Parts: sequence; structure tokens; C-alpha cells
Amino acid sequence: MKRTPHLLAIQSHVVFGHAGNSAAVFPMQRVGVNVWPLNTVQFSNHTQYGQWAGEVLAPQQIPALVEGIAAIGELGQCDAVLSGYLGSAAQGRAILTGVARIKAANPKALYLCDPVMGHPEKGCIVAPEVSEFLLEEAAAVADLMCPNQLELDSFSGRKAQSLLDCLAMARALLVRGPKAVLVKHLAYPGKPEDSFEMLLVTADGSWHLRRPLLAFPRQPVGVGDLTSGLFLARILLGDSLVAAFEFTAAAVHEVLLETQACASYELELVRAQDRIAHPRVRFEAVPISL
Repeated sequence: MKRTPHLLAIQSHVVFGHAGNSAAVFPMQRVGVNVWPLNTVQFSNHTQYGQWAGEVLAPQQIPALVEGIAAIGELGQCDAVLSGYLGSAAQGRAILTGVARIKAANPKALYLCDPVMGHPEKGCIVAPEVSEFLLEEAAAVADLMCPNQLELDSFSGRKAQSLLDCLAMARALLVRGPKAVLVKHLAYPGKPEDSFEMLLVTADGSWHLRRPLLAFPRQPVGVGDLTSGLFLARILLGDSLVAAFEFTAAAVHEVLLETQACASYELELVRAQDRIAHPRVRFEAVPISL
């Protein structure tokens, strides 16, 4: 019997709704990965509601929990680490300590960094020190990075002016250390208004993917977390980077179709679970070059 992959997911958690681990854990489990959730924050709900309750995990708890897993002899079973929303740069450094410990136990383990930098206009606020940590420290350690356009712009210190400019910016991020960069959501002058676009860039090639942009009164939160989680999960299950990219785009689209049909603000992950595992649609990743 083929071994089930194991993945440590270190990011935020909300009690109600879907963001961070609450958006990523169940879908990753549904496609066949055993997930170990480690929650950097526990909030009542995501911050775009404008009010929430909860607390941030003390940074020292992250390596302590990793060591607890090591103490029972299971750390070598961890095939990957996924990190997302950080409450502080100190949390980020604690995650890197945990990543180093896991890679010592399993040198083949991957680290995917979803560099959440916040979106003040939507009510998602991240401290400037976190953005600096992601660029200056996390990028050098990550095997995979999954920024959105805002984060890619932030890394580059400017706004993209075209699709090819986005490609150049992603390639520049590769130079900092990651083996692959998945841009989860492209936004640039001239992009068709009715399309949602993504970009996958590696040292060996680059691929552009387009799917329909679905309309919502308020865009659901957690789509990026879902995207990063499924992308890493499919890689652990044996997909090539391009196949994982295409699968992820299709599965996320299925979730959004169900969410739209239910007129829901929160992602309809449970209702869409079979479509997550077996998407009915397919979007082709098309090679692109400068």
C-alpha cells in the first residue's frame, strides 16, 4: 500500500468560517494527505468581518510543539511544512527553526511559504516587520513560495505593468532561493476583466493559467490559503509542478462555483468536497516566456 504523505501546516485558525488552516486542512485531507495543524493564531472569525476575538500563539510554542513530535519519534514522517499568516516576525523565525529541525529529520521534506502580507483595504493587517522577514529570511529557506500579486509587488518594490512584467518579477524572486514560485492571483494593466489568472515559474520554465472570474457581492476569504494547501498536497501525492498547478486551479474553481451557488460569503468546502477531490473542469497551464 502506498504511504500517505504527512504535512505540518503552520498558519492561522478561525473557529467560525474558513481562513488559514480552517481553509486548507480539510481540503488537503480530502485529497489524501495527513495534515498536522499548528495554529499561529486562534480567532473567532477572520479579520475582514471587522471584529474578532482570540489570541496569537507565543513564538516559542512553535519549536516546542515540533520537538514534542520529535520526542515521540514521528518527526521523520513529516514530508512538508506549509506556513501562512504570521502574527509576528518572531513567529516566522520560530517556524524556520521548526523547518530546520524537520529537514534534519527528513532531508527530503519540502517547505512551502505562503507569504501573507495582508490587505489593509480589506481589513487584513500584517506588521511591516513580517513583510521584511518574508523577503529577507523566509524566501532563502523556502522550496516553494505562493505570493499573490500584492505580495509579488511588495517583494519587487513596484507594481507590475504587464503579464511579462509579472513573469520577470517572479523570476527575480526565484533568485532569492525558492525552486518554484506560484503567483496565486495576477493583476496587471490590460488583464481581461472576466478572467482569473495565475502563474507558475521555475528555473526550467514558466506557465500561465486562466480561468473564469466568478462574481461575488463580497469576495470569499481563504481562497489563497486553499490554493497553497492544495498545490503542496498534490505535489506530495506525486504530481509534477505543472499537474499540481492545473489540479489546484480546477479544484479551487469548483469550490468557488459551489460558494457562488449558495450565495455564501464563507467558502463551501464541505459541500464541494467531492469536487475538490475530483474536479469536473480542467484549465490548461500554457508555457510562457519573456
